[in-house]
Amino acid sequence: MSVENKQNKSNKEVEKVDPKREIISWILYIGFVILATWLILHFVGQRTVVDGRSMNDTLQDGDNLIVEKLSYRFGDPQRFDIIVFKPYEDSDELYIKRIIGLPGETVRIDEDGNIYIDGELLEEDYGKETIENPGRASEEITLGEDEYFVLGDNRNNSTDSRTERVGNVSRDSIVGKAWLRIWPFSSFGFLTHQ
Repeated sequence: MSVENKQNKSNKEVEKVDPKREIISWILYIGFVILATWLILHFVGQRTVVDGRSMNDTLQDGDNLIVEKLSYRFGDPQRFDIIVFKPYEDSDELYIKRIIGLPGETVRIDEDGNIYIDGELLEEDYGKETIENPGRASEEITLGEDEYFVLGDNRNNSTDSRTERVGNVSRDSIVGKAWLRIWPFSSFGFLTHQ
């Protein structure tokens, strides 16, 4: 057998592909991609779209955000974090607001729109305007061990913890922290929380 014939025979052996093996390989590859995507969306982060003006001027209607889910698996939400949460049980709807009150604290908003935490004036400037309606926070609200008090930055155009509909937000209902604005490109960037 000549060298040329040996090479041709060797090339034919290399070119032989087992179709069953190729199909199984593709199925495993696609299965891995689907599993990795599910794990990332379930445990790491997800995309969400701001619907409404309750977080103006920080966020605008139509902003596309990445919500990261990891930090709250290893630590607690902090005051002024912008969170995404389910406003009530069995809700498919998501709300986005800023944490104002932390577990165990007492929150009250006076008739002048000032926010008090445990009787002390909260120094913050996230609100777009002075609060006109303190809602249920006109009386002291004491938060439970796993409850948070949230407000929209557009204070007079926000359904938040001042309303019975939302009330205190439980830790279990928090999906994650708004982390990155990806659309519009002109506003692309990480969100400031503190």
